This record gives sequence, structure tokens and C-alpha cells, in this order.
Amino acid sequence: MSDATIKTQDAFKQLRTHLESIIVGQSALLDRLLVGLLTGGHILLEGPPGLAKTTAVNALASGVHASSQRIQFTPDLMPGDLTGTEIFDASTAEFRFVQGPVFHEIILADEINRAPPKVQSALLEAMQEHQVTVNGVTRKLPELFIVMATQNPLEQSGTYPLPEAQLDRFLLHVELTYPEADEELEILRRDRKRHFGEDPMAIDSVIHPDTVLQARRSVSEIHVEENIEKYIVRLVGTTRNLGQTIPEWKSCIEVGASPRASLALLRAASAIAYLNRRDYVIPEDVIEMVPDVLRHRIILSFAAQAENIGKNRIIAGIVNQVPMP
Repeated sequence: MSDATIKTQDAFKQLRTHLESIIVGQSALLDRLLVGLLTGGHILLEGPPGLAKTTAVNALASGVHASSQRIQFTPDLMPGDLTGTEIFDASTAEFRFVQGPVFHEIILADEINRAPPKVQSALLEAMQEHQVTVNGVTRKLPELFIVMATQNPLEQSGTYPLPEAQLDRFLLHVELTYPEADEELEILRRDRKRHFGEDPMAIDSVIHPDTVLQARRSVSEIHVEENIEKYIVRLVGTTRNLGQTIPEWKSCIEVGASPRASLALLRAASAIAYLNRRDYVIPEDVIEMVPDVLRHRIILSFAAQAENIGKNRIIAGIVNQVPMP
């Protein structure tokens, strides 16, 4: 492992420490945020209100010396509010383009499922192509560009289900749970300190975008054995032919995961190996990321929903049944 790689790993360790100073517990969430940063993959955070989804993304933005923007998605949001629009400049008698908030490097898409389909379509191009097209002119987004989106599973009024094509563009779908009692106690104590001016987000950024881009190149060079690659393909492929592996669940999955899931799982596992200071992927790296990679990429059948067989249970069953190398 080169000295440059070790240096970037040290920088990400400092970033992780910064996140821990702001977010209590939620270790898996912090890992997923770093995985998204390391791979350039977009992340969808889902959980009830008050679980620090927005705070976690703000903490990540405060730790990276990059431009960031929070976008509150609402039913009356228009595509131009996201991408920008052309306005008439009276001083030059010409139209000029005014960039929208999507041109920042780290985007917090708050309550993303509240925006109408036209806005989702505009965001889809940005997420997939790292560009936006306005009035027939295509403009590139920053190289670091990533979307960290949040959604609340409890409130359905005034929401729009995310299209499957857009869900597939998210590298990970992370489900958050309530903290333990001791963690909640620590949250109370830290909140009191913030009222006295002790705000960890006020510190200078601990990592530079160039370091992030260098780390991404290192992650892409992580060694993956052929048996690990085949393991990833088997795990994802099982979602398309579940009955061959678990006969009693033959009709539980309506649509399985696409090859994009295999690519995402490989990238995410490589990032976990990098965070653990290894230059190779092990099966445990893959297993750790399987639920978050597959959760939003499979569609359950009516039979599965009627029998109360959830996605997490099916994914756990797949991991248990597919032999590990």
C-alpha cells in the first residue's frame, strides 16, 4: 500500500472522528456516508423524524471543504428551482443562465419523495449523468457531486413514490432505527453543550475535495479475487430466481435486482475494505453491504406483502443460503 493511500486513509479516519463528535451512535450510518463519499455513490436515508438524518449529512458537508446545499423538496417545487434557469439581463439585452442549487458538490435532498415527477426526472439526469440539461443546453456538474437524500416512511400525505429507475441510481438505501437508551442520554448532554457554544460543526474542514478524489482512485484499485466477484454475481442473481435457492419464497420477488446492483455491491465492498485499511476485499465486506445495496432494488410481490415477508428478511435469507467463498 502506497504512502499516498495511507495518507488519504488517515484523512478519512479524521473525518470519521469528526462525524462521531457530532452524531451519537449510528456507526453503520457513518460508514455508509463515507462509502458514498469514497465511491461517488448517492445515498438514500430513510427513517422516522428526529433520527439525525439531516444532521448527519450536514456533518459530512462540514467535514469536507466542498460546497454543499440543502434542498427542501416540496410538492410545488419546479425543475428550474433545482437545475437553474435562464433570465433576461436588461443590461446586456441577453438571456443568461443562473445556476440552481444542484450545481453544488454535496447535495442534501431533504424529504425527496415530496417532489413531483418532473423534478424527480431532472434530478435523475443529474444523479446518473452528472449533468443537467436546460433549454437544450447540457452543463456538467462538479466532479465530486453526490446526492444524500432523506425520506420519512411514516408520512404518506403529499408524497410521490420514487420511480424505480431513480431508486436504482442510489448506491445505498439505509434504514435508520432509534438509538439505545445510553446513546439517547448522550444526545441530551451534547445538545446542552451546543447551547453554550460548543458546536463541532463550527470547526474547519478536515478533508479537501482533492483528497476525496484521490481516495476514490485508490478504492477503484482495491484488489478483488475472482471468487469474490462470482459471489457478488450469485447474490444479486438469486434475487431474479429466488425459487431456485429458497423454494418456499418462489413467488415473493416480482422484480429482481439489475446488474447495476452487482456494480454497486462491488464498489461498496471495496470502500469498506479501504476504510478498514485493506487493499483487498473479503466476503465479510460484501455481506456487510448486501442489505443496503439490494433493499431498494427488489420489488416484492403481492403474495410476499400478504404474508408479511419483508425485504430485509428475504435479503437475510439469500445471504444465508448462498455459499460464501
